[in-house]
Amino acid sequence: MPYRDRADRASCFVISITPFTADGSLDEDLFRAHMGRLAAGGIGVYVGGGGSGEGYTLSRKDNERIFAIAVEELKGKVPVRAMGVEPRTADQMIEFLHLAKEAGMEAAQLYSLDVGHGHAPTTQELDAYFGEVIAAAPLPVVPSTHQSVGYRIAPELIVELAQAPQVLGVNCTHPDLTYLATVIDGVSPKKDVHVGGPMQGLTALAFGGQGFLCSEGNLAPKLCVSVIEHYKASNLDGMMDAFSKVVRLSGGLYGYGGIRVTKAVLNHLGLPGGYPRKPRLPVTDDRLTRSLALVKSMNLPELEGL
Repeated sequence: MPYRDRADRASCFVISITPFTADGSLDEDLFRAHMGRLAAGGIGVYVGGGGSGEGYTLSRKDNERIFAIAVEELKGKVPVRAMGVEPRTADQMIEFLHLAKEAGMEAAQLYSLDVGHGHAPTTQELDAYFGEVIAAAPLPVVPSTHQSVGYRIAPELIVELAQAPQVLGVNCTHPDLTYLATVIDGVSPKKDVHVGGPMQGLTALAFGGQGFLCSEGNLAPKLCVSVIEHYKASNLDGMMDAFSKVVRLSGGLYGYGGIRVTKAVLNHLGLPGGYPRKPRLPVTDDRLTRSLALVKSMNLPELEGL
């Protein structure tokens, strides 16, 4: 695919945090404020994800509220999509998709199956699962292959699934670069491929993919978007500088506590972050101090004056 065609389709998304109060309740005011900040940053948004969004703690009612708020604050400004968590059955995934559709979401990710007890589904079982879900999907979808479930989907199956008209693209999160290249080669001529996390962001673009998903956009959405903007403008120096900061930020935040410390840093800076929800616990003051030192050392323009 020619560079210009790839660049025109490039984008990045943040997997949004879900702010909670100290007692574990959904903090709707903080969530609304956070959505407004992401919209101002110009970054695409996934909400309710199992990692950054603490999706495994969210009830149906929680999802209904965060979907409604996200649509109100983001739709028409930046892409807004539902993410959810790994389901045990096709019915669970389909129910989630209908919830997203009813709220007005533009699209939703389809997570890989987690059949439990450390077992991995066969390719035939994955084919049946994705086929059933995609056929019943009431809105556009993005199938996901993610290392967290302990297996990877055969690239041939991913390419086949991507042919369905309601499939927008594929989210691919796996350390094997040959696997990533094979997925991109089969999917991206017509549909988008994004990698999970920024680490493979430039690799994905080099292979012909469209960009990356990240958690770092919760803190620095404009920085994450600037990687893609510089890429589109063929500004190599700007792209490399922005990307190096995103990767350093990613390593530091994950090393000090992941989404727990991201929320703590946001709170300290006077930005909407909130608390983690149990079983996650707030980070220690020492981890927060080290994380703040990292963030301040990067001189991020969007955090000036905070």
